[in-house]
Parts: sequence; structure tokens; C-alpha cells
Amino acid sequence: MWVLDYDFDLGMDGADPQKRSIATQWLFGDYLPDVRGDAIHNHTDLRRLREGGVDAQWLSIFAHSRYVPEDPSQKGRAKQRALDMIAAVEGQLARHADAIELAVSVEEVERIASEGRVAALLGLEGGHAIEAELDNLREFYALGIRYMTLTWSNTNAWADSSGDEVRHGGLTDFGRSVVEEMNRLGMLVDVSHVSDETFFDVIEVSRAPVMASHSSVRALADNPRNMSDAMLRAVADNGGVVMINFGGAFLDASFNPRWRAGLRWLLSWGTARPPLSLVADHIEHVVEVAGVSHVGLGSDFDGTLFMPEGLEDVAGFPNLTLELLRRGHSEPDLQRILGGNALRVMAEVEAVAAASRP
Repeated sequence: MWVLDYDFDLGMDGADPQKRSIATQWLFGDYLPDVRGDAIHNHTDLRRLREGGVDAQWLSIFAHSRYVPEDPSQKGRAKQRALDMIAAVEGQLARHADAIELAVSVEEVERIASEGRVAALLGLEGGHAIEAELDNLREFYALGIRYMTLTWSNTNAWADSSGDEVRHGGLTDFGRSVVEEMNRLGMLVDVSHVSDETFFDVIEVSRAPVMASHSSVRALADNPRNMSDAMLRAVADNGGVVMINFGGAFLDASFNPRWRAGLRWLLSWGTARPPLSLVADHIEHVVEVAGVSHVGLGSDFDGTLFMPEGLEDVAGFPNLTLELLRRGHSEPDLQRILGGNALRVMAEVEAVAAASRP
């Protein structure tokens, strides 16, 4: 989004706190002059990815929720928005081929990382982008999309969202066919943003492990986007993974609603942040309920607000590693948490797809 809409380039320095922060842009952008390119202070650039030891990064192809395909006047706009964003990523990959490359399989992730570059993976955030057509889902897979978040904060024509009114009671029959086709293709089914009813329908339908790409723990922060203990156990039984969201509203319920968090941010001159220890608490809760093989990191960098102290951007990952080591987690378990579990799930999704081919 920052590349396409605000002309940010991954080769720029987005770390300078004197520049316009994305938090300021989101909270007050309607009242401020526009900001572009290297005037942006964000969470991700190539230098900080290297500094943070990041070998692989999911890039979110976020098709604006306001493009609702059921409205005939907006038909095609959600899909086109996603295509435009994929093209923007492709431009970055071509410009910085020495540092980052698209990966569409676990094998490619491992190869690119072994070469000392960042493996970029593409996820489609918001199932409305397929415009309720399986052919569009297949087209996105061909373009490199390897997970799809079934909904965003708004319900679409075939799946209910956790952030909207109930329309379907979970997945519709077409929604079930979407999950089945994702299994067949080898695309991860992402259950972040979906309603609880949709979640359990997905668990019933999917033949492959699922992923919650950026959801934390409801027992520690009562947010409908977070996962209840029953959902954590269901993900474990399914073989999937829950990727912890670092955003303040998902770690600490006092950061909800957004207006209250914004006021808190303003009164503290932009320094309102939850402690890094909360991220470790959410990780440990998933470990206790679901097991260490079912938790990962779904930071939501550049996609949410109020990042923790010490995890202000992608350069901060080593601080989380140190916190988990300090709490006594073993190095093999850390390798699972820091990416191994996500790669395992991706490999199992690939295997399910391969088994379904003639």
C-alpha cells in the first residue's frame, strides 16, 4: 500500500522519526498535507529487513474494503486494486533484485534465504478481491499469491467477518468451494479477520492446515480479531499456525477502540506503545494451549498501529528473540516460532495440492 499509494521505495530509509509516521498519516492524514516517498516514516525497508535478520516476509496485497463487488457500480475494482498492488511489488522486486526475490514455494524461500536475500511472499488480504469468481482465485495463484485472507473487516458475498454484522452464519456454499479450491491449488487459507462461525466452517471444510496470518490471543486481549482458546485448539488439531499480531489493539485491550488509542497516542506525543513482553505473553499462551508447533509471528508491520517498545519496525525482531531466550525457550523451539512453523504449514499445503493432482 505504501509503495503503490505513497510512492515509497524499499530502498529508501523509512526509519527516520523526523519524517511523517504512518500512524500520523492514518490518524490525521485527512487534515494534513499529503506525504510521499522518502518523507514517510514506516516499519519496513531493505536495510531494516537485513538488520532484523529477516529471511522471508509476507507482503500483503490489500484490496480496499470499500470496493464491494456486490455493488454493480464497483464490479471489477477490488480485483483491479489487487492487480495494481501486485504490479507495484513486481516493480520493487525488479529494482532490488540483488536484495529481494519473489518466492512461491518453500523450496524457493529456502534457496533465496541461502543466497543472503529476502524471500518475498504474496498474500491476498480480503477475499472480496476475487469478485466471487473461482477463475479470479486461480489467476491470483498464477500471479504468485500463496495465501488469501477470506474476509477483511467487512463481510463479503460468501463469508462473514469478525468486524461486521452476520449475513451468512459463516461460509456460504460458494465460500466452501473457495476453501476447497484453495486446497486444490496449494494456497493457504487465512482465517484472520473472519467471524468465529466462518472460522469453524473453514476448519470443517479444509483438507489442509490453515493459517491465522495476523491474530493474537483473545484470552489476553478481548478483541474479535483474536483467537479464542477453542480456536487455538482447533488450529492445533488442524495442523495449522497462529501468527501473533504485534499491534497494540491485539496485545492490550486498552488500545481499543481506535479513537481512544489515538487520543492516548496524541497525549503522549506519539510514544504510546505496549511493552514487548506482551508479544511474548501471547506467544506463550498459544504454546500452552495449542503447542509450540502452532505459533508464529504475524507482525502486521505497516498495516496497524501502536507497535511495541523494541518492536517498532522489522529491525526489532532480535529483541523478541532475546526476550524468548530470557524466558527459557530452547533454540529449536525458537526456530519453529520464528518461521519454521509457517514453512511447515506451507509445505503441508503444497503436499495436499500435489496429492490432488492427477
